[in-house]
Amino acid sequence: MATTPAPATPRTGPPPARSVLRDTAFLRLWAGTTASGLATWALPFVLGLAVLHRELGAAGLGLVLAARTAGFLVAVAVGGVLADRHSRRAVVLWSALAAASAAPLLALGLGRSLLVMTLAAALAGAGQGACRPAFQALTAEVVAADRRQQANAAMTMAVRTSTLAGPTLTALLAAFLDVGTLLLGIGLLWLVAALLPGRGAPAAGSAAPAPRASLRAEFVDGIREARRHPWFLAGLGALTAVIALGYSATSVALPLISRDRYGTGWVMAAAMTAYTVGALGGALVTARRRPRSQGWSAFAGLAVYGFAPLSLMLPVHPAVVIAAYAVAGIGIELFNVPWFTATQREVAPDKLARVSSLDFLLSYGLAPVGLALIAPAIAAFGVTPVLAVCAAACFLVPAAAALVPTARHFGRTPEPGAR
Repeated sequence: MATTPAPATPRTGPPPARSVLRDTAFLRLWAGTTASGLATWALPFVLGLAVLHRELGAAGLGLVLAARTAGFLVAVAVGGVLADRHSRRAVVLWSALAAASAAPLLALGLGRSLLVMTLAAALAGAGQGACRPAFQALTAEVVAADRRQQANAAMTMAVRTSTLAGPTLTALLAAFLDVGTLLLGIGLLWLVAALLPGRGAPAAGSAAPAPRASLRAEFVDGIREARRHPWFLAGLGALTAVIALGYSATSVALPLISRDRYGTGWVMAAAMTAYTVGALGGALVTARRRPRSQGWSAFAGLAVYGFAPLSLMLPVHPAVVIAAYAVAGIGIELFNVPWFTATQREVAPDKLARVSSLDFLLSYGLAPVGLALIAPAIAAFGVTPVLAVCAAACFLVPAAAALVPTARHFGRTPEPGAR
């Protein structure tokens, strides 16, 4: 007797991963991060306008910006500990509110009290510094592991866009608003950064609440966690070297080369714009790119920053300098995005903010030291020898870091699904 065959079971593969850009929780976090980036990049520009309007002297500008940097460096270490102790969302809230409260104080002191402005700038820097590791750890709570590289690419695109849009928007608004009002606008951006992000889910593997040690002991515990990951120490050393030597050297030398060799300031402007546009392109590439040897690919991207100082050494056409900066921008994001993603993947969840704070503390903290040393070195030895040393460091230090055990994959084993 004939029987009706049973219907075949349809073959279904795993559902396609949902884009992180369709996740409301991430979009709120992304928008808050973007607002903080705009506020961060706009502040030095607004203070520069105050100098042009003779409401702040050049020496005062240096003091205020130095106070902001000092506040950042102190708070980024403390903020990392607090973000691992308490709710990362709460740390973002209170640190961004602190930065927001600094804005009216800056406006109040403008043209009246340099002391008030200096203290307010330190408070603004502290809010900014405490936010950074908390935002980094909150990303790991809000976004699932398989979408974090895409999320980190979107985050870094927000940062790069802020570097272009922050000063540009400020310049446009300056045609209609005075400096004090612009400072209050920066405070409103920090309010957005404070209030918009939502609370993330507790990270898997987070430890249950326990009696707390001192801030210093917990920070040292974060250092111990970082030391467990040779790839992290190698990457941090390479990144710090490239920023403190390569980035600092080009920051000082590019204006000089643009003026003395090419006789115009547009080469400097075009090169810096090309760097930012290249970084945006690099972030787009890394949103989906998963190389088999992710660490080696990232270190190669970091090393290509060496083409920026190399192009300034040689009597080349301005287009070559601009192209070198674009390539350097692409390379820096080929490093940054996998670097952030690997840190979120490999570091113990309850120590993630502290380890991230080490990243910001060293890479940002040593940049002013590099800037302070490069100018005297150029005066003593000349531009070309200093640029040659810095270019060599950019090429060689990441290459050496790539030889460290676990550096090839930014972890003990290759990331699952790597191609």
